[in-house]
Amino acid sequence: MPSNPIQATQTWLKSVVIAHNLCPFAKREEERGSIRFYVDENTDTEQCLINLIAECGLLDQDDRIATTLLIYPEAFADFDDYLDFHAFAEDLLIAQGYEGIYQLANFHPQYCFAEAAPDDAANYTNRSPYPMLHLLRESDVEGAVTNHPNPENIPQHNIALTRSLGLTAMQALLAACYQMD
Repeated sequence: MPSNPIQATQTWLKSVVIAHNLCPFAKREEERGSIRFYVDENTDTEQCLINLIAECGLLDQDDRIATTLLIYPEAFADFDDYLDFHAFAEDLLIAQGYEGIYQLANFHPQYCFAEAAPDDAANYTNRSPYPMLHLLRESDVEGAVTNHPNPENIPQHNIALTRSLGLTAMQALLAACYQMD
């Protein structure tokens, strides 16, 4: 694993997500400098959840930040543990009154869709250098989707793209993020 989680994540964002247009909205925010990269080195799930809510508070206060990638270099290495954490995080957003205000996208180095084999290149649509949560403003997502032709086709496009690139290429792209330190 790289020693600089922010650098590895920025490399992943540029060389995988933006370069291959996995998220057609990421390039604009990256160019605007409106993506916050927050490294949470805690290993305690409760503290990570507290920090997530604190990040929501920061977004409440600073509209120059469009979105935050919460990076967990020390926690949730096991994908099932990460999925449990993600479920807790979703429940906490609702309990704290953030439903409809923020949403979470999830990324993990071992991400595997429920219906996919572990070696399916499609899993790389959600594989990242570290476990992370992507905290997005719901209103920004709605605005971006409204202005994008056929947003419902994005997931299918990404699956087709990663499969056409192939497992070896996707593994190499992710591995390159670790070599940037």
